Amino acid sequence: MNRFARNMLARASGGSVALSRVWPGRTDRLIIAPHDLRTADATRAAEIYAGRFVFAGKIVNCHGRSIFDLDPPSEDWEVALLGFGWLRHLRAADTALTRANARALVEDWISNPANKRRPVARRADVLARRVISLLSQAPLVLNDTDNKFYRRYLRALAREIRFLRFAMVNIPDGVPKLQVQIALCYTTLCLANQARHIRSASKKLSDELQRQILPDGGHISRNPGALIELLIDLLPLRQTFAARNIAPPPALLNAIDRMMPMLRFFRHGDGNFALFNGMSATPSDLLATLLAYDDTHGAPMANMPHTGFQRLDAGPTTLIIDTGPPPPPGVSHDAHAGCLSFELSSGISRIVTNCGMPTTGRDNWRPFARGTAAHSTLTYHDTSSCQFVEMSAMKRLLHGAPVISGPHEVESYREIVEGGTLLTTSHDGYLAKFGVIHRRVLMVANDGARIDGEDSLSPPQGARLKGADADFALRFHLHPAVKASRLSDARGVMLVLPNRDVWTFEALDDKVDLEDSVFLAGNDGPRRTAQIVIRQDARQAPSIRWSFVRSTASPAVTNARRNARREPELPL
Repeated sequence: MNRFARNMLARASGGSVALSRVWPGRTDRLIIAPHDLRTADATRAAEIYAGRFVFAGKIVNCHGRSIFDLDPPSEDWEVALLGFGWLRHLRAADTALTRANARALVEDWISNPANKRRPVARRADVLARRVISLLSQAPLVLNDTDNKFYRRYLRALAREIRFLRFAMVNIPDGVPKLQVQIALCYTTLCLANQARHIRSASKKLSDELQRQILPDGGHISRNPGALIELLIDLLPLRQTFAARNIAPPPALLNAIDRMMPMLRFFRHGDGNFALFNGMSATPSDLLATLLAYDDTHGAPMANMPHTGFQRLDAGPTTLIIDTGPPPPPGVSHDAHAGCLSFELSSGISRIVTNCGMPTTGRDNWRPFARGTAAHSTLTYHDTSSCQFVEMSAMKRLLHGAPVISGPHEVESYREIVEGGTLLTTSHDGYLAKFGVIHRRVLMVANDGARIDGEDSLSPPQGARLKGADADFALRFHLHPAVKASRLSDARGVMLVLPNRDVWTFEALDDKVDLEDSVFLAGNDGPRRTAQIVIRQDARQAPSIRWSFVRSTASPAVTNARRNARREPELPL
């Protein structure tokens, strides 16, 4: 047995793990285990050994029963359990006890046929994650084991791979489809006698990468989080090709090279991603791991024309703007109606954000989070610029609620002008229903201390507004760390950042309200925050001019100056 264990695991530093060819000539052999880049926490191993499984903000205690026999508290929790990614925590502890615990849990899964019939267990993305986990954590599970368990493990793994191939028939487009191709490519590299399948699997993966990863490196879904989710598997896949002395497909290398700069494009100064199209709290541990593989370390690019985003950097100030139409319907299940919305940050402080999506319990918040009102942009007649499938039967058939209509023409023109950078944008998301086009102009000063903007609604030349009502609202959702107070003249808001920097929002010709909002993408769940709101009627005032200005004075001095400059009118 000791000799078997020694042969079983020869750990290669910093990369894939070579597995001994224990039974030469057999086809059911593991020859390599891919490296898992996800962060592992050895303290979680003690919780799992004690029968406490903590996933997606929910805790389940086994009390001596099989964890797979218990009712899951949420779908997110069940997805995490059945993906088997938690095995990495047991591996991080690296003791005989945790290895035995891992084998017992895997044996529990293998020995109960009912587990395979669970709907979530058969989901393509969950199957793909489970296959990759069982491959990458094979050194943990198979160390100190016997030939009988080894064979059962390989048979179970082969069964999962067959299910995964069948899942390709009815799989949602986008990230899940790409994850399946990644998992199948892993299987051809990690299992013995699969050389004849490597070329085919690599070709299918290459085709999917070329289709889903746009020329500028963004994902076809326009969700920034998709980059993290995919790269955390693509980078070890590249390592696994190298460990097998097989040249990675050029499409894989090209996709990684294009995606890495996009990680920096979407980052604010505090390291968090901008909240567009389903992005939730940034997994900072995964992002830090991925950025360690970024050899360029250059400044982020300013324009991502294929994915549809612009970035304006000036001094410590950063604006990230959505300047693209919604993604194709098949990959729009997480897309938001946030066209022309932007996020603003100064140094490590985020100021203006979108509401984002929560990490767990997404279904409860999804209708609100996807609406235009949850974004820092203009909403016409309390209607979103995109419309989504709403019928329950259609949602089940289409694996969610894709976008069925939205902006077709989204224009953006960027130019360097005296004193700063000017970005002119527009979209026609309200044209078909209301007969208006939304235009947004942003001007950022060279030092980043001032942002001037104008939002306007107007019909195309020669056309008229449709309908009797032409009300609209301009919203700027504030980050929860920003302290906001409405100025006495009702035309502005003073914003105090965590570092005590002061910014002032002004709209000199319009009344400014400060209302409640919610920040959904917090690490600890949704948080209450505030939003700046300006309401108008497009027939009476078709445009709103506004500005954000950074002040060098303290909050008290700034407020005093404003009160002195704008004394309230006395009643007659």
